[in-house]
Amino acid sequence: MSPNTEVRVEVWPVAADGVGLWLISGQDAWRSDAIRQDSDPHSEVEALLGEHRTGEAKLLHSTSWRADDTAVILTYVAVVGDSDELALDRWPQAAPISPELPDAVGKPIEVKATEAPFPRYIDVLMHGLRHLQFLLQTDSSAREALSDVWRGHLAAFRPALAGMYDHKHGESPIVLPDASIP
Repeated sequence: MSPNTEVRVEVWPVAADGVGLWLISGQDAWRSDAIRQDSDPHSEVEALLGEHRTGEAKLLHSTSWRADDTAVILTYVAVVGDSDELALDRWPQAAPISPELPDAVGKPIEVKATEAPFPRYIDVLMHGLRHLQFLLQTDSSAREALSDVWRGHLAAFRPALAGMYDHKHGESPIVLPDASIP
């Protein structure tokens, strides 16, 4: 085992259709082995997408990172499709993604203000989708890459800046106003 921390990537490949958003990998992200020194995280993400034959991504964006055992995991969301075709026709293993999922599974593990959080995979995915919604409001290239189908489905994923780990007060997360920035 290496005495140094490794860098790995995980990709949450998401498609949109007229029904909703779909995690085309099924129940989890795709994860890489340790990234070689002569490579880079973005290339590794593209390799994972190619390995799984997703087709060309419309948007690749790193949404977070976390420590995981002996590695630092760089999280990416890959926008891989939107069309009149149903996602399940192309990716039969795809799982639906709903903004109500966090309510169904409950809040993350409580930590003190100085402790590192322990995000569950559902927390990582939801954060990534909220991050895409934030990009719609703040990043012109992301807005151009995401179709009206994507914009419609992402509208339900309000960018949450704080509150996910608030167990004491039971308050809702602080959210950004629902306004687009030109």
